[in-house]
This record gives sequence, C-alpha cells and structure tokens, in this order.
Amino acid sequence: MTFRAILLSAALLAVPAAALGQGLAPDRPKGAPNPTANRYVEAPDFFKMPKGRDMGASSSVMGDSKGNIWVVDRCAANSCAGSKLDPIMQFDARGNFIKAFGAGLLQFPHGFFIDSKDHLWITDGVPPDGKGNKGHTVMEFGPDGKLLRTMGKVGAPGDGPDRFREPNAVLVTPTGTIFVSEGHTRGDKNTPRIIKFDAGGKFIKQWGSGGSGPGQFGQPHALAMDSKGRLYVGDRDNNRIQIFDQEGKLLGQLTQFGRPSGIAIDKNDTIYVTDSESKNKNEYGHNPGWKRGIRIGSLKDGVVTDFIPDSFVDAEGSSTSGGEGVWADGKGAVFSARVGQQDVVRFVRK
Repeated sequence: MTFRAILLSAALLAVPAAALGQGLAPDRPKGAPNPTANRYVEAPDFFKMPKGRDMGASSSVMGDSKGNIWVVDRCAANSCAGSKLDPIMQFDARGNFIKAFGAGLLQFPHGFFIDSKDHLWITDGVPPDGKGNKGHTVMEFGPDGKLLRTMGKVGAPGDGPDRFREPNAVLVTPTGTIFVSEGHTRGDKNTPRIIKFDAGGKFIKQWGSGGSGPGQFGQPHALAMDSKGRLYVGDRDNNRIQIFDQEGKLLGQLTQFGRPSGIAIDKNDTIYVTDSESKNKNEYGHNPGWKRGIRIGSLKDGVVTDFIPDSFVDAEGSSTSGGEGVWADGKGAVFSARVGQQDVVRFVRK
C-alpha cells in the first residue's frame, strides 16, 4: 500500500509536532530565522590533499567508527564524467590524506552514508550539464575500496522497485534496513519518493509524490534518523523537514531550520541542518528572510541555538553556496561539504 492511502490532513500539520503525542520538538518555536548566536569558527586548511589534487564540489562528508573522515568529491570539479580521478577519499582524524578510490564508477556522487559496518553508501546522480552515461544508482563500498553492491541499473533511470531516478540520499539503519530518497529534478510531480529495502536489497515499500501537501515532496534531498528511529527527510523545495516513522507514517514537520540540503543528527539528538539555497529573489531557492548556513538545535525543544552563516558574498546571484552535506564529529567540530565553493570545511567551537 502506498503512503497516499494514509496521508494526514493539512490541518494536522498546522498542529505543533509535540502535540501529536510523539515526543517530537515543536515546529517553529519562537525565534528569528537567522539567529545571531554562533559559537563556531572555521578552521582553514584542515584536509591535506595529495600533491596535485584539488578538492572539487562535494555534498558528502562523514566519519567512520575508527575516527577516520571520508569525503566524496566530484573529481576536482562538479562532475566525474570522463575523469580518471578517485572521488572517494579517506583522511585521518587530523585531516591527513590516507587513500582514495572509485575512479570511473561514479559520475555525480551526491548522497553519502557510512553504516555500522563502516561500509560506504553513495548515491550517483546526473551532472548539471547532463553529460555522462552512468548515474541513477546506489553503491555500497567496503572501506578497502571494494564495490560490494550496486542497487539500480547504471545509466538507466526508472520508477519501479528496482530502479532509481536521480537518487538524492541513502540511509542504512543499525539492523540493515535501507532507505533511499530520490527526485532531484525540480517540479517533477511523479518521481519524488522514499523507498524502503530490507538488508538484502529487497524492495519493501515506498511513499510520497510530488507536491507541497502532507507527505508530498518538492525535493527529498536529505535523510537522517534520530535516537528513536524516526526518519527525517529534508524536503528542500518545500523549505521543511518532514518526519516519518519507518513505515512511512507522517509524524510532523520542522520549518525552523531553513531550506534543508543536508541533515545530520548526533547521538544526543542535536540536529545540524545546512541550507545552501535560500534567497530572497522570486526564483529557484525562494525563501525570503532566510540566510544560507548551518542551523544547529535540539530535537527535544526545536530551538535553533547556533547559526553558522555561509561565507559566500553573493548568495542572491548563485543557485547554491555553503554546505550541501553536513556532519558533526561529536567532539565539537562540524564539517560542511560545499558545492558552490568546491571544498569541505571544518568548524570548531570558539
């Protein structure tokens, strides 16, 4: 059964999430959209790239259980199509380069997740110029660089249970259940969906469709999970995060974290949300009054406690800047993977 059969009414979403009896933080508690509080400062030149290798556009950064930090970039550019560079890079906890792999396997690495086995999961999409004959897949790699699994069919988009069309994000639960969000083309009313698979990759169910109503998506760009196993979907085009249980039941939404490109939730249910698109202009990214940057808060009360502003000076003139991927190491550092600036930066407490 699709999620359409269990859609909640629009009136339900007007009620603060905490009132739903689910123990969720309220939607939009009192406060400015761009708080002035910011306890973080950029620590420049953290990642030491190998000689002759530049960092490209990236929306992918995350740490493994051994303290290593992994970055997936777009081959020193904003596309890996035709490149011989390795896009998957491993660094130690101090930012020293260890190794890289993955050349020729990905054309537009997008979503990224490291599971409980330290396996690397990467979604591959379509470059902005449309060039390349790969994409539309979710790939699982071992930390040694071995390709363990490819879900979907390389270069062959589709809407069925065994195909993807521009997958945005992937998340794997501790028990191995796999969630994928897809639909990166703005205005597509049919593709946007969340797909659930078992640990073996067998299709279980899907939910969602294009639109702005409850359970619908403009662009399900990011996935994260809290300590209670609730799934947070960054519904970017609708300037909100929608919250579901693992069966697709809508539990609530959060709109106080801006236009979400990336979401990370730590073990204390602190949420980190990066906004790389908000602008005042009435065009793509329209979210008047909201600035680009990383908003940090607690899922216990929904209050945004910190705002790390985007460093790009002309947000109104660019489609994306600042982080599209975000990760926190649990030791006070926040990492931002940036497409517009083509880098990955580390922020630390002042």
